[in-house]
Amino acid sequence: MGRSLALANKVDLNCDMGESFGPWTMGDDKAVFPYITSANVACGFHGGDPRIMAQTVETAKKLGVGVGAHPGFADLVGFGRRNLDVSATEARTDVLYQIGALAGFCRRYGVSLQHVKPHGQLNNLAMHNRTLADAIVAGIRDFDPDLIIVAYGGELVRAANAQNMRVAYEVYADREYNRDGTLVSRKLPDSVITDRYRVVERAIQMVKTGEVMAMDGSLLTLPVHTICVHGDTPGASTLVAELRQALSQSDIEVMPLSRVVP
Repeated sequence: MGRSLALANKVDLNCDMGESFGPWTMGDDKAVFPYITSANVACGFHGGDPRIMAQTVETAKKLGVGVGAHPGFADLVGFGRRNLDVSATEARTDVLYQIGALAGFCRRYGVSLQHVKPHGQLNNLAMHNRTLADAIVAGIRDFDPDLIIVAYGGELVRAANAQNMRVAYEVYADREYNRDGTLVSRKLPDSVITDRYRVVERAIQMVKTGEVMAMDGSLLTLPVHTICVHGDTPGASTLVAELRQALSQSDIEVMPLSRVVP
């Protein structure tokens, strides 16, 4: 399990933020921000731009939300959700470049960079591709070996553990899982759960039991440090508000990732 161990009844609530670009708006950041404890900020490759990055970091500081880099493939058209054939050197330097870009805004606003969470297909492919996973971890370590790496399992976790990096195990209450622990492709029907009552119920179950049912009915064991919610899910602000309240009512403390992962 590396250097990370889940703490009972403590969890972080993270959301991918700052993914708007120029005149295009992605997600309801303004409405979601008050309820999360960590923000994964897009760094300009799959979404985001310098103005959006600055605005997102500034808002996170005002609300006491932890800030992490959300590096992805250089794929604005596909929103980082397409498979790109990149070399290990490209993956490592692209990750380092994006972290460095966000770190500039963190420095501007006096915010400590807390974590790194790979985005989209960069993250999904690293679940099984050890070469890619090693490259991602190397890029993060090149910048700061004390950063927390957010991952949902597989080779990315093993690569981080091999480098003695801190790992935050992430779960997705609003996404369906395959029996191997990977996420069901967004191209398939019902891969994204939009019933907010079911999302809240799954989140509580994940934290309390460390288990979740996969789409085929099999039961998965999942360590939990942080729950991901998506700002572009229909009714996201209502969902996140209800989730935050339900966690509190279930005696689960919600706090930034740096206080959950030792």
